[in-house]
Amino acid sequence: MGALGSYCEANSSISQAWTQQGLSPCFYFTLVPTALLSLCLLLGALQLACYARFGRAMEPKHVPRSRLYRGQLLLSLLLAVQPLGALLWQALEPGPLHGYVVLYGCLSAAGWGCTLGLLRLEHTRVLAQDRTRGHGTVLLLFWALAFAAENLALVSWRSPLWWWALADAHQKVQFSLWVLRYVSTLALFVLGMKAPGLPHKPYMLLVNEDERDVENSQPLLPGSRQSRSTWQGLGRKLRLLVQYVWPQGSRRLQVLVVFCMVLMGLERAVNVFVPISYKNIVNELAEGAAWPTLAWTICVYVLLKFLQGGGAGSSGFISNLRTFLWIRVQQFTSRQVQVRLFAHLHSLSLRWHLGRKTGEVLRSVDRGTSSINNLLSYIIFSIFPTVADIGIGIVYFSSAFSLWFGLIIFVCMSLYLTLTIVITEWRTKYRRDMNSRDNEAKARAVDSLLNFETVKYYNAESYEVNRFSDAILKYQVSEWKVNASLALLNQTQNLLIGLGLLAGSLLCAYFVTERRFQVGDFVLFGTYITQLYTPLNWFGTYYRMIQTSFIDMESMFQLFSEEQEVKDEVNAGALHFRSGLIEFENVHFSYVDGREILQDVSFSVMPGQTLALVGPSGAGKSTVIRLLFRFYDVWGGCIRIDGQDISKVTQASLRAHIGVVPQDTVLFNDSICNNIRYGRSTASDEEVRQAAHAADIHDRILSFPEGYETQVGERGLKLSGGEKQRVAIARTILKGPQIILLDEATSALDTETERNIQSSLAKVCANRTTIVVAHRLSTVVSADQILVLKDGRIVERGRHEELLQKGGVYAGMWQQQQAGDADDSDAERKDCSTEKLPPAARKGP
Repeated sequence: MGALGSYCEANSSISQAWTQQGLSPCFYFTLVPTALLSLCLLLGALQLACYARFGRAMEPKHVPRSRLYRGQLLLSLLLAVQPLGALLWQALEPGPLHGYVVLYGCLSAAGWGCTLGLLRLEHTRVLAQDRTRGHGTVLLLFWALAFAAENLALVSWRSPLWWWALADAHQKVQFSLWVLRYVSTLALFVLGMKAPGLPHKPYMLLVNEDERDVENSQPLLPGSRQSRSTWQGLGRKLRLLVQYVWPQGSRRLQVLVVFCMVLMGLERAVNVFVPISYKNIVNELAEGAAWPTLAWTICVYVLLKFLQGGGAGSSGFISNLRTFLWIRVQQFTSRQVQVRLFAHLHSLSLRWHLGRKTGEVLRSVDRGTSSINNLLSYIIFSIFPTVADIGIGIVYFSSAFSLWFGLIIFVCMSLYLTLTIVITEWRTKYRRDMNSRDNEAKARAVDSLLNFETVKYYNAESYEVNRFSDAILKYQVSEWKVNASLALLNQTQNLLIGLGLLAGSLLCAYFVTERRFQVGDFVLFGTYITQLYTPLNWFGTYYRMIQTSFIDMESMFQLFSEEQEVKDEVNAGALHFRSGLIEFENVHFSYVDGREILQDVSFSVMPGQTLALVGPSGAGKSTVIRLLFRFYDVWGGCIRIDGQDISKVTQASLRAHIGVVPQDTVLFNDSICNNIRYGRSTASDEEVRQAAHAADIHDRILSFPEGYETQVGERGLKLSGGEKQRVAIARTILKGPQIILLDEATSALDTETERNIQSSLAKVCANRTTIVVAHRLSTVVSADQILVLKDGRIVERGRHEELLQKGGVYAGMWQQQQAGDADDSDAERKDCSTEKLPPAARKGP
């Protein structure tokens, strides 16, 4: 049995960090467990306090039962027991038992015991307001550092103080224990990223169904599921983008893409030769080389530096040339995505457009399309080259210098990338919340400005300003969290880069003092590492920007995934219009399940006839118009025009033969001329004027100072209701449809304007099949057929006189409206007689 000896081996001290071509075992086995235990105790205690105060026990049904989690427990237990077993074995071995061995065994067992407790804690408890998934930062950081510490042992590969030679049984056992630790820490680190012992989604969203609905839905796309991670569905997102990167149909742009890839490969080669040329200059200066040789080497170095630029590929000739050539490809990609998305939005159903929030949609489209170019640029010309440079650097230093330099770079890069990914994923929720607050603020502003008349009617300017101010304050709170977490990430990255540079520089300088390297080799190492760390320092930014781009595009991708409710059938033909016979046969329709709007509706409209639909509000009158125009597809039955089922023909051919004059006419913020021309974009100015004549608005337009070039304002608000309605009629006349649909086109107008509009509509509907949705029965007394709808069914049908004679629903509606019109006339006459009296006579007693 070994006796307790000194703390370190003979002739060594804990202050000796590097000796005999490697780390001192006394220094290494003191530093590693001390650092890990300190990390686990301090941060673990803080996490334990947070769970004790703000945590709650998870319901058993939500706690996963995973074999991988049990594997995590077994590995942690093994790593906790292994140091004690090794300590006991060394105590039974002959020879002295040094103090650092005892310290390593005790501290390592304590550290891994703490992680075992934290692992069990996270498996059974959760913070009350937690909205993230996966292990906490303490465990992930501990596993990453433990694995890095085992890799750090490889630096001492040639040191005789370590066990790599496997000269005796003692060294073989130590090597076996190191292999066990290496494999176990690697497995724990990999499993830690997956977190098999924790719920597959944030626990609090599993507990509260209402809360989950709020969290997992986008405001502009109700019911859509929000990604738990930015990278979820990465393949689908990239496939969506890749189809735009390769410019189909443009051979010139395709050549540009290939040439840019060649330039990117040339940049990688130049980055290798720049520090080598600099090393040659230093060595030739130190050795006193001839001037022609030195001058040639300097010229080569300057040429390579000119091609490379600042070292990060940001200002060199190759980089600038590639950026210039990529402009056209970038514009192609941006244009294709925006055009396709715009077309997709117009292809969506009326149901989606009625439920959308315009401000949020526009904000999401703008942010998503603007981030596409950034995303492609970062992935193709930043991430790929940076990863390639790291791989080249590891291979070069491992072969040209020694394995230890490649190992230092590998360990530093691994820790850097791991912590960057972990911290960035952690702060993703803050970025997503900031986007949500931004959408809310912009949507509130747009909605308030669109309804400015209502705001002024109720003197609510201060109320709207305060609401907008509150939205901005909430956005800025989220913005502060994003910026604060970004500062933490930057500091962590700078610390890792500095430590890696320090370790490599010290090792290289030591080899120079040992005459194993030349001074030029130290210069080469410093130049190459600085050149390598420059893009690596930006790697975190690239990762964050890529993630930010994906977050910004989440809403846009959901817009792309929103399916069309009304689709043309495969190989659908065009509508062949002959006479204009419209038939509804046993039509059933419902906007939502459980409430049928139309129930077994059947009727026919003969060519050239006028059909009127009347009835109380909610009876389904406007729904008939929407179904005929195919804003929706029927749930049952069939709608035919000239014997052709409209669901079997293309929507474009169907709508080309139908003209609609709605109740609420919305005009574009453009001139009157262009608003009328919208009925047929190829129409000439003379045809526009003829349509205005037919709609009886030509003279009114000429009375404006700018005539047909008069701007109508947002949604046509600069025109009166009658003027907007006549513009809509002129637009329909210019389109020249064979079927006319009038959806309560005059219900919002006064009696005199309504009569004038009716005369214009009579000209439009002459010899055309017409369906009129009427609110005032007096406007449809001359209709060829009147249908009375109630609760989605046709309760009466016939001409005006026939329905009055029946004394049913229509007759009752007619009597009510006649009585109301009589009361209005009496009140109007009374007001007029009062106005004619002298002022004294108007006063009451």
